[in-house]
Amino acid sequence: MSDAVSLLVGSPVTCHEGACGELVRVVVDPVARTVTHIVVEPRHGQGQGRLVPVDLIDEGASGIRLRCSTDEFDHLEYAEETHFVSAAGQDLGYGEGEVLAWPYYYGMGAETGGAGIGPAPRSYFASRVPAGDVEVRRGEPVHASDGEIGRVQGLVVSPGDHHVTHVLLEEGHLWGKKALAIPIACVKEVAADGVRITLTKDQVRDLPSVDYRRPS
Repeated sequence: MSDAVSLLVGSPVTCHEGACGELVRVVVDPVARTVTHIVVEPRHGQGQGRLVPVDLIDEGASGIRLRCSTDEFDHLEYAEETHFVSAAGQDLGYGEGEVLAWPYYYGMGAETGGAGIGPAPRSYFASRVPAGDVEVRRGEPVHASDGEIGRVQGLVVSPGDHHVTHVLLEEGHLWGKKALAIPIACVKEVAADGVRITLTKDQVRDLPSVDYRRPS
């Protein structure tokens, strides 16, 4: 895997001028098994994550470096879009996300002696991941053929075609954890509820451990 690109969730991401954020999710086409985007949260958590096309990753650089300026990064598409749901919609029997409205207020402000400000609608975020793709997040479960075996730490992709070659897995309990790389040939499905593999728990534990530097 020496020539591959490791997309370890939690890793710092840099632009031309320096640090711009942190890798928080990886977007995968589950059919082609290729990475299409990464989601980068601006440093210090200032603002929503940006949906970064994988072609912007400089594969020749050490770490995760983008071929863009911080200003260009700031103008990339948001990874989530904000919706607002009114309490009135829920009162009518609709569930969260089924009735959408922009913020609104009832009456005049309290300082004017009017009716006061009514309950503000609650906001929630909806992913803007391209249709058909799925997000892979750190900590998502990896399901062996006979039960859950560990948690996703990131992906390894081949340079050029962005095909996923391995899923980085942390297996074991607190005092016996080890990092493993699951070959993509053993991955049955990348789904919204985690990664499913064809190996048994014992077969996973027999895989050689790998060494990757966890982000500080």
